Amino acid sequence: MITYLIPTAKEMKFSGQTYPHFVPNKTRPLIQKLCQKSVEELTDFYNIKPTAAALEFERLQALKTGQAAAYPALTLFNGLMYRHIETDAIPEQKLTKQVYIASALYGIIPADRPIAPHRLDFSHKLKMHGHSLKSYWREDYDHFAHKQELIISLLSAEFADVFSPEQRKRFITLEFMEEKEGQLKKHATISKKARGQFLSQALKEDCQTVQDIKELQFHGFAYRPDLSTAGRTLVFVKTAAHKH
Repeated sequence: MITYLIPTAKEMKFSGQTYPHFVPNKTRPLIQKLCQKSVEELTDFYNIKPTAAALEFERLQALKTGQAAAYPALTLFNGLMYRHIETDAIPEQKLTKQVYIASALYGIIPADRPIAPHRLDFSHKLKMHGHSLKSYWREDYDHFAHKQELIISLLSAEFADVFSPEQRKRFITLEFMEEKEGQLKKHATISKKARGQFLSQALKEDCQTVQDIKELQFHGFAYRPDLSTAGRTLVFVKTAAHKH
């Protein structure tokens, strides 16, 4: 079975039903450490405004005391990729059994796992026992990857780097480009939208193999074998419509 790995997003939206919040053992020390920071320290740590830092301070205290509201991760995150995942068109069991989210606070979790709103990601310099966040999570990330049959990585470099090189080389990674007037372009907006669109199509068509993935066509994207490398990086290109 194919396992799809996606990153968290900075943008969140929370509404609707809340769920019981299960805090993994490895998450607790992170919460404790973050809770030691004042609003002023959080302002610097996250590089955000004091009003946003005050809100984050309240969230962290709620996490610490077990009062935090939790929402399914897939609906909590609201970044560009998440807004392009067609949750209504995909069988729920596929989303919950095949899609996993790589998080700096929770480790690797099923897409439907209820989690609390938070800001932490791997760009933040939080040291645990003298180690970076990436080092802190590497063993858990590798343990997860080792158990998977086939991983399609939709992770950014920031998240992929948490895994050891040994596990990373097993991943099938994807790149998305746009062809405009004969020029190939790659930028964050195209990539983020395409990750969500690709994931939706792959799950709707019940892809079982790398060959199935290569045959996918979605939102003008098609696989380009001439740009792909040795079966490990699959490149999909979208041809931009010409304006007359």
